[in-house]
Amino acid sequence: MRLPERDPYAPREWQPHEKPALLGSPSTPEHSTPKRIAYGVVGLLVCLTGALGNAVVTANLQNLQGTFGAWSTEIAWLPAVYVMTNISINLLLVKFRQQYGLRAFTEGFLVLYVLVTFFHLFVNDLSSALMVRAAHGMVAAALSSLGIYYQIQAWPAKHRLKALTIGITGSSLAIPLARLFSTELLQLDEWRGLYFFELGLALISLACVIALKLPPGDRRKVFEKKDFITFFLMAPGMALLCAVLSLGRLDWWFEAPWIGWSLALSLVLIVAAIVFEHNRTNPLLNTRWLSSGSIVRLGLIMLLIRIVLAEQNTGVIGWLQYVGLQNEQMTHLAWSIFAGIVCGIVTSCLTIKPTKLAWPIITSLALMIVASLLDSQSNNLTRPDQLMVSQFLLGFGSAFFLAPAMLAAIGGVIADPRNLVSFSVMFGMSQNLGGLLGSAILGTFQTWREKYHSSLLADQLTTLNPLVNERIQLYTQMYKSLIGDSALLGTQAITQLQTVTALEANILAYNDTYLLTASIAAATLVWILWRLLRLRITARLALKNATGNK
Repeated sequence: MRLPERDPYAPREWQPHEKPALLGSPSTPEHSTPKRIAYGVVGLLVCLTGALGNAVVTANLQNLQGTFGAWSTEIAWLPAVYVMTNISINLLLVKFRQQYGLRAFTEGFLVLYVLVTFFHLFVNDLSSALMVRAAHGMVAAALSSLGIYYQIQAWPAKHRLKALTIGITGSSLAIPLARLFSTELLQLDEWRGLYFFELGLALISLACVIALKLPPGDRRKVFEKKDFITFFLMAPGMALLCAVLSLGRLDWWFEAPWIGWSLALSLVLIVAAIVFEHNRTNPLLNTRWLSSGSIVRLGLIMLLIRIVLAEQNTGVIGWLQYVGLQNEQMTHLAWSIFAGIVCGIVTSCLTIKPTKLAWPIITSLALMIVASLLDSQSNNLTRPDQLMVSQFLLGFGSAFFLAPAMLAAIGGVIADPRNLVSFSVMFGMSQNLGGLLGSAILGTFQTWREKYHSSLLADQLTTLNPLVNERIQLYTQMYKSLIGDSALLGTQAITQLQTVTALEANILAYNDTYLLTASIAAATLVWILWRLLRLRITARLALKNATGNK
């Protein structure tokens, strides 16, 4: 006799200690110590799988550009497409987990990722690579949540904040890791070496999540038809905005007509989605919660910090690549960043307190200011070894602020679980758009300042200046044994002087960029301190008035 199947949406009976915190999250039963360790390892693996593939591609864009025979503006679409899908899929992922369960959520997206990566091995063109990055963006959004859930299973209830901290910040280890070994992958089989690694990592993660499943949670039918209207308005709008921010400084903002059209259409679609959601009875995005003062301030703070942290890739790494250094020549710097992130995660785990979430953010901003000021002292002899201290501080700050910033908004989600989708979208947008906006602002500012310094230096390159004549004579002596023609010799000396001038202009421009990030961090820090001081004064006045009335 066949037993009737259990209704998957029927409410379950939970013990108090194992009841899921939110709809769509797993229950938290007791586990043995070996199983907790296994959950922790799988959780970290899943976090890295979600981030490492894109980090490896981003760290090797110059090599991939040659492999695919693409222009710099074409190869820049690889990280851009990843962010496009990653930032949009969060609109549906939360409800997908809540309605179809964690198992379909994790295994379905990992299988999709494995299949797309596998078939890409047989196609050697940029369009298939873009498909892999698009699939990876969706999978990464799913795996970031999955990594947090696995870490929660790995820690007992009294250490739940440590689990959240590791789950939230674990993926940040991917960027320095990618610069440590990705060159060796390229040496194995050129671009296929990267994708073989990515495929292997996805297969291992798939095997691990199948072998070590998360405990079940509650499920409920939560999707509404109107949710997809919002998605089909918001997703292309965000994708167009990401494209503009990613490629604006490469095609240049005022020279490519598609940038203006894309930005205008993006704003129309996003505003239409917001207006549509604002007037819904049961919205996918709670616009009233998102527009509340505390959430707007938190989102803006996270956005500003992400802009400051863009200095690491756009500023320091950009400078080192400009002078011709490859990943294998920046190994010590990558280890320094990796050590900073690890120290930031450990320190955050040991010090995080729900009642004092502002102070880790303040500390991180102070460290970022110091790091940017140290970098602003760069000169033409600056190489990775001179940047290790500043990048350690930036790595520490990037990991130390993240968990407290996320926990600062999660109280509104616990109070009203309907805000979970809004929170996921807000957090993802602040991180993804913040990174893109930071790269766009800093890259554009660096280009503008380089042109400014080049014009000032060019005005001084006159033969009436004895120092210029002396430098030309020096270059003439350097090339005299190689060039016999006196006219060509003079031309080569002047060309060399112009090259050195361009290098100096770029150094000054990068130093100005570091000072800009220090200024943004300082302004954000002053704003937070002023806000805390104002809240404290208001609380004391309220207490004094209450005491006086009694």
